[in-house]
Amino acid sequence: MGNITKSAVISIVGRPNVGKSTLTNRLVGRKVAIVSNKPQTTRTRITGILNREDCQFVFLDTPGLHKPRSRLGDFMVKVVNETVADVDAAALLVEPVANIGPAEESLIQKIKEGGIPSVLVINKIDTVRKDELLAVIAAYSQAHAFDAIIPVSARKGDGLDELLDEFEKFALEGPQLFPDDMVSDQPERQMVAETIREKLLYLLQREVPHGVAVGIEQMKAREDGLVSIHATIYCEKNSHKGIIIGKNGAMLKKTGELARQDIERQLGAKVFLDLWVKVKEDWRNNEYQMRNFGYEDE
Repeated sequence: MGNITKSAVISIVGRPNVGKSTLTNRLVGRKVAIVSNKPQTTRTRITGILNREDCQFVFLDTPGLHKPRSRLGDFMVKVVNETVADVDAAALLVEPVANIGPAEESLIQKIKEGGIPSVLVINKIDTVRKDELLAVIAAYSQAHAFDAIIPVSARKGDGLDELLDEFEKFALEGPQLFPDDMVSDQPERQMVAETIREKLLYLLQREVPHGVAVGIEQMKAREDGLVSIHATIYCEKNSHKGIIIGKNGAMLKKTGELARQDIERQLGAKVFLDLWVKVKEDWRNNEYQMRNFGYEDE
């Protein structure tokens, strides 16, 4: 244990695709949450941990708040609502647009109801002019008395020191919550499954990835130091299975190559990755299947 004397638990909330996972990864300094340009990439609450001088920050990256269309969607929205409630402060991440959407209004309402300290984080400031930013600040200032408003670029890393300084004001005295060498509370198996899913999101066309889940059947270190991983990609339709495998297995091979490189970095070991594809029709509305994939409360 280091010289940590205080901690701050911060939930990062916002609608889909505003950059919550990118911001979490930037703040932690390591990739703990998968990232893609498709909405609703994050399905569960992911914890990122950063030790900075005498303060331990615990960031809760949440799914984007959206109108659920399936049982999985209901679960994701429940995760957001619960995460907003039980933290030292909430960071509402928004795009630099001067009108406030329904998802933002709903999150501001939850922040008000919970009476929790909050910071408005305006992301993607590298995409707008300074005067446009002022209009965004004005619109949100009228909606809620945020404790601070910090413009950042999560992609470029701009404004993050100022943001951490602001978060530190909400820290409470007490022992550190996680060991020094921990950057996330996700089990290794979950990180591996999520990495495979990230590559599918990156490679596949629009409608297929949201119906994909990844199950790790086996993961073990061999005597020669190689980590052997057998994973199954579950999709909802036979036609999707064909797309995921690709012509002569090309898409599945590409997915495996990209995922293996990332997993080797995460585990610090050489990896043998074996991928299979199975159809589980409509699993997003099946409570048993969702629990199987880690998306349901016990």
